[in-house]
Amino acid sequence: MPDRPADAALSSADGTPDAALSCADGTPDAVLFDMDGTLVDTEGLWWQAAASVARSLGRALTAADAPHVTGRTVGDTAAYLVDGVSGASGGTSAEGVAGALTEAFAERVRTGLTVVPGAPELLAELAAAGVPTALVTASPRSIAELVLPRLGHAFDLVIADEDTVRGKPHPDPYLEAARRLRVAPARCVAVEDSPAGVAAATAAGCRVLVVDPAHGLARVRAGLRGAPPHGG
Repeated sequence: MPDRPADAALSSADGTPDAALSCADGTPDAVLFDMDGTLVDTEGLWWQAAASVARSLGRALTAADAPHVTGRTVGDTAAYLVDGVSGASGGTSAEGVAGALTEAFAERVRTGLTVVPGAPELLAELAAAGVPTALVTASPRSIAELVLPRLGHAFDLVIADEDTVRGKPHPDPYLEAARRLRVAPARCVAVEDSPAGVAAATAAGCRVLVVDPAHGLARVRAGLRGAPPHGG
């Protein structure tokens, strides 16, 4: 699995701990959330799904495969798995593997989804403060639709795998979210957990907060409470 900050529940993308959930001159114009591993603890479920599909192709995933799987889109992961299978051109298609990955992941999400502690409260506080929010996920929209009811929050926008030509670690998903919200990326805070997601949000020009789902989102909430009211 990917490396995460070992001794901090919350840090900025440059490693600064205890970063406040605000831009230099106040509350951000929008907060853009990753989904898997940030709001819901599904990174392990995704790894299980990918490992299961990889085994069906005759290969075993190891820690060395994590950068090509964790935080990546279904399509990118499928292409990576197919590329690593000897003789894949003889009948194993990336499209077919992508479908198998999506179904294997969906099955696990339906039965094993855990909401990260503090996520519903943080989303409620942002709504009460009038701060726009977007869900920016590398997962397919079908997976996001399984997760959204568990979060109990009406995001202003959902950007899923199908919404951009390139997914994380490219900046496209975050740039598209900012464009649709009509805000500048530099005025957005992105909340992420994976190296691919951090790279995407950073390249888009967002301020990035890196979280560890094992610690929950309480300290992100504390940072929000310390910021002035939206528009103030």
